Amino acid sequence: MEICPPSFDLLEPEIFDLGWFALRWYAVAYIAGLMIGWRYMMALARRPHMWNPPGTQSPKSPFSVEQVDDLLIWATLGVIVGGRLGYVVFYMPDMIWERPQDIILGITDGGMAFHGGLIGVSLALFVYSRRQEIDLWRIADAAAVVTPIGLFFGRLANFINGELWGRPTDLPWGMTFEADRLCVPRHPSQLYEAALEGLALFAIINIATWKFRSLEKPGLNAGLFLVFYGLFRALLETVREPDAHMPEALRGYVTMGLLLSLPMIALGVWLIHRAMKQDSAKA
Repeated sequence: MEICPPSFDLLEPEIFDLGWFALRWYAVAYIAGLMIGWRYMMALARRPHMWNPPGTQSPKSPFSVEQVDDLLIWATLGVIVGGRLGYVVFYMPDMIWERPQDIILGITDGGMAFHGGLIGVSLALFVYSRRQEIDLWRIADAAAVVTPIGLFFGRLANFINGELWGRPTDLPWGMTFEADRLCVPRHPSQLYEAALEGLALFAIINIATWKFRSLEKPGLNAGLFLVFYGLFRALLETVREPDAHMPEALRGYVTMGLLLSLPMIALGVWLIHRAMKQDSAKA
C-alpha cells in the first residue's frame, strides 16, 4: 500500500523501541491521565470544606487520601479492561470470532473506546464504593472533575498515532494521515476532541466545583460530565469519519459514538435534576 505523506510528522507513535519492549505515546497518555487525576483527587479529599455547605461544624470529606490511593488500582483496571472490551464490542465485533487473541495482544497498537472505559470505571467505582462504604455519587463527582485530563492526553495520543481522523474537508487546516488510503485532507478531529472533551469539559466542571461549590450536591458533577461530554461527542461525530461497520443507509448520519452518547446525556440530565432537587429539599 502506498504511504500517504502525513501533514503532521514531528513525533513518532513510539517514544523508543527496544525490540522486546516499546513505549508508545498512547501508553504515556493513559499513565499521565491516571497519575495527574490521582493527585488531583487526593487534593480534593484534603479539602473537606468543599464537600459541605458553608458554616458546617467539623466538615468531613466523603473519602480519605488513603482510599484514593486504593482507588487508583481499581480505576486503572476499569479503564483498560472496559476501554478495550468496549472497543471490540462497539467497533470491532468481528475480532471476537476471527482474531480473539488480538483482543488482548492488539492493545499495544491502540484500540480503546471511551464509552467502554466509562462503563468499566463506573463498575469499578460502584464495587469500590460498596466495599469501602463510600457514597457512590460523591466519588463519581470527584472522578468527573479529573477525567477530562485523561481525555485530553488520550486525544493527543490519537493524533500522534494518526488514528480516528475526521471526514474529508477543504478547510485550510485539513490534514492528511499516513494510514489513510484515500490520502485526502481531513478534519483533525482528534484535536477538536482534545479541545472540547478535554479542555472545555475540564473548565466547565472545575468552574462548577470551585466557584459554584457543586461538590456539595451529590451527583451534580457526574451529571454535568455526562451531559457535556455527550453533547460535545455528538457534535464532533458530525466531523469524525463514519464507522465502517454501520449500515450503509445510516453511515452518513448515525455513528456508534452518537448512539452511545445519547443515553449519557439522558442519565446526566437525570442526575443534575436529582442533585438540584435534593439540594432544594434540604433548603
